[in-house]
Amino acid sequence: MRRFRPYLKYLKTVRTYFIGATLCAGVYGFVYGFVLNYVLMQKVFPALFNANAPRLDNWNLLAYAALVPAVFIVRGISGYLNTYLISLCGVKILEQIRVEFFRKLQELPLSFYSRHSAGDLISRGLADTNQLQFTLTNVANEIFKQPATLLFSLGTLVYLGVQNKDVWIVLLCLATVPVCIFPIRYVGRHVLKRARQMQDQLGLLTDRFSENLSAVKEVRAFGLEERENRRFSNVVQSLFSVQMKVVKYSSFLTPVIEFISSLGIAFTLIYAYKVQLEWNIFLSIVFALFVSYEPVKKLGAISNDLKKGESALDRLEHVLNQPLIITDPVHPVEIDRLQGHVQFQDVTFAYNDGEPVLRGVTANIPAGTVCALVGPSGAGKSTFANLVPRFYEVSGGKVSIDGHDIRMLRTADLRGNIAVVSQDPVLFNDTIYNNLLLGRANATKDEVITAARAAHADEFIANFPQGYDTLVGERGALLSGGQKQRIAIARAFLRNAPILILDEATSALDSQSEQMIQDALQHLVVGKTVFIIAHRFSTIRDASMILVFDQGKIAASGTHASLYEDSPLYRTLYDRQHLPA
Repeated sequence: MRRFRPYLKYLKTVRTYFIGATLCAGVYGFVYGFVLNYVLMQKVFPALFNANAPRLDNWNLLAYAALVPAVFIVRGISGYLNTYLISLCGVKILEQIRVEFFRKLQELPLSFYSRHSAGDLISRGLADTNQLQFTLTNVANEIFKQPATLLFSLGTLVYLGVQNKDVWIVLLCLATVPVCIFPIRYVGRHVLKRARQMQDQLGLLTDRFSENLSAVKEVRAFGLEERENRRFSNVVQSLFSVQMKVVKYSSFLTPVIEFISSLGIAFTLIYAYKVQLEWNIFLSIVFALFVSYEPVKKLGAISNDLKKGESALDRLEHVLNQPLIITDPVHPVEIDRLQGHVQFQDVTFAYNDGEPVLRGVTANIPAGTVCALVGPSGAGKSTFANLVPRFYEVSGGKVSIDGHDIRMLRTADLRGNIAVVSQDPVLFNDTIYNNLLLGRANATKDEVITAARAAHADEFIANFPQGYDTLVGERGALLSGGQKQRIAIARAFLRNAPILILDEATSALDSQSEQMIQDALQHLVVGKTVFIIAHRFSTIRDASMILVFDQGKIAASGTHASLYEDSPLYRTLYDRQHLPA
């Protein structure tokens, strides 16, 4: 339970319900463990069936008989209220944990996502939180009710023993209760181990699902259906095997505790016979012992549920406890609109320790420069550009804009001055209009339409029956690649940021569309600092500065004409595309 202690902070929002649930649990335990066990079994029933007692009239008999349903009504109502209120607390806590988990995902750097698959993170956010929700609600239903029942039942046993001057029989009854701890601990260790394996397998299963659904076209094109079926079947079988091991150990606990309970009752029977204990006292002791073992058995099941919840919590905390590498400074530099003068000073960066992608890179890009980044694949071009909006944190050196170290700026202020058009633009499953508004949320409709026209997107949008209210589908599946790219470029027009990053921004366009976009970009880049990452040199010949990357370093810089003359690497890359010099 110590593992769940940090999350009790969420109880502040449901404190009243929690107190009410605890009080109901106390009433439940008192009624079931003492009133039913002692008052009825030891006092009321013996008095009714005592041969020497006077006969009761119908009304008195009815009053005595009514005690039984009255006890169960109170027990039922208190148990129901405890279950409902404590479940409300558990669900509320899980709601906040799930929101915190999702919020943490929004704050983690991109380097975290390069180490974790989307399917595994989805499993942690859904399957693991579902397991944790089940644990908290199931455990919460019993965690107060059963100890209260056990406490009052044991109290009844001790009271009976003291009353009859025979404490030894009570101690004999209680001796087997602590023995139950050993199978509970043994089973708990195994359940925790198997539950962790089960959650990992669920993550792998979700990953297989996610990967397959994101590659439907490739699976059909390469005839991979049987291969995918086989891979998925293997994961399902592994999950089944682990799940059955969890069931095996969880189901093992109840019969063991029941067997230990039967030993306690058997020894009690022998002892009671030897000392000629009265039948009504023996019956009360056996019933109290039975009521005592019932919560012990349920607490054993709770222990197993806690182990399953602990395994889910381990996977959630792996994300929740991730350090936030990219954070806002305590005293940020206040900025409004940047000019766009970008400087790299001896910058080193590595995605993994010991494997630098950029090595001592120094560059000075004045405001208003159209800077093209070229070089072989893996040379560090995209990494260089991704450091400008601080998608990653530099390992060494400094990146500054207008003389301000970007680490001294709020990330929201920094990125609000940067527009990014990636090679594979992502559109959300919403209308075209709302996807365009992502460029600037407070833009007017006229501004949105103007941006769409500037990107030559308005002409195909107008052909849709619903126009700007057309749904684009998941990841823009209902649009062509060129249409998605033009909407992404329209968002950049709408943002009108002083710094623009184009990562293969025209790669998905046909030659006619590309020419229209090139014409539009001529107007877009005016007065802005632009980084162009492109493998097609036809898109970068007119750049005012070209940086040539090779093995994580800037091998050369200059204009197209100077680099073609002086840089063998640039000339080789350029000539491979058979373009005129």
